Amino acid sequence: MMKSKLLFFLLFVFNLGHGQSDQLSVSKINNIEKIINTFKENNIDIIASMVKYPLNREYPLPNINNREALKIRFNEVFDQELIERIAHSKVDQWSDVGWSGIMLDRGVLWIDSDGGQILAVNHQTDLERKLLEKLIAKDKESLAPSLRHFKSPVYKILTKRYLIRIDELNNSKYRYTSWKIGQNESSKPDLILNNGELVFEGSGGNHDIIFRNGNYEYEVSRNIIAEKGVAEISLVVKKNGVVILSQDGDLVIK
Repeated sequence: MMKSKLLFFLLFVFNLGHGQSDQLSVSKINNIEKIINTFKENNIDIIASMVKYPLNREYPLPNINNREALKIRFNEVFDQELIERIAHSKVDQWSDVGWSGIMLDRGVLWIDSDGGQILAVNHQTDLERKLLEKLIAKDKESLAPSLRHFKSPVYKILTKRYLIRIDELNNSKYRYTSWKIGQNESSKPDLILNNGELVFEGSGGNHDIIFRNGNYEYEVSRNIIAEKGVAEISLVVKKNGVVILSQDGDLVIK
């Protein structure tokens, strides 16, 4: 399920009412047509100038932070299949989803509602898939042997006191592993929880991964759409429903 975790727009579109092309304003239609025509020309320089950075990729792939990086990694993100899908799309394949943006089909590509910039690419090329597999294998090698059995890494988080990993397991549950700051992932962790469940909050892609351990509950909250000043990720620990720890965190790889 978290295969599309970096591509958060795709995670919630199925719960929204999709606008159709007859609800699109003239300016939005113009933006759509500009995207279509740009991909028909397949001009990498222009496409790179039409992206709102950073362009998120699936962890542990690094995000693409600027035009030059996209031009270098263009074939990782846009293969011929996706280029042709965009280039040959019709306006009625695009839907206005309000403040979230405008999506092609069921979210393969998202553009900004006002400026027409590319916000998200929900497509994985064969090249990117192979690179991802190599990075995941390398990531597993860096861990203690007892921690190497998982489907895919989800988040690596640094708080004031802890280094935390969230991994998706093969049974669709999530694993929480933590070390005190200063320890590394090859050492024995201080805590391992294997029963995490993913819970979405509203339609903006924000979500919690909740772990329970007896009277304790560990809640990792990913804030994708949030007010200015709100941490991108946070940890709250409760005992018998009472908060005993609350720490903001930073994603190690963005």
